[in-house]
Amino acid sequence: MKTFNTKPADIRREWYVVNAEGKTLGRLATGIARVLKGKHKTIYTPHLDTGDYVVVVNAGKIRVTGNKLAEKFYVRHSGYPGGLKKVFLKEQLEKHPDRVIKAAVWGMLPKGRLGRQMFKKLKVYSRADHPHVAQRAKVLEV
Repeated sequence: MKTFNTKPADIRREWYVVNAEGKTLGRLATGIARVLKGKHKTIYTPHLDTGDYVVVVNAGKIRVTGNKLAEKFYVRHSGYPGGLKKVFLKEQLEKHPDRVIKAAVWGMLPKGRLGRQMFKKLKVYSRADHPHVAQRAKVLEV
């Protein structure tokens, strides 16, 4: 019996829509990362991008457990002395809710060229409508 080796020609991409309303951030991110990597498919190969496209709607309506709204923060640095910027989760959800989900999913994907290629297949929108209706995406329950 031979071992099956996935080739790029074998990969068929699907589109999925995830409604983030009322979902917990971490559990939602793990489900999305699994589909982006392609681990839900039988042809999954670690060194190939076998994943599917994921469209997330209602990103502003996610929920977090515990006291994370007040305590969790995102850090960036301008490169200059004293250039450290902190943005708390509550502020980030009000201004840019899509970045919260993107940051959580990016932390669960491999780093490097392959991870960036997988990350490009994630589309996040803060409202219920999205411009990817023509792809006839299937509903994904995470």
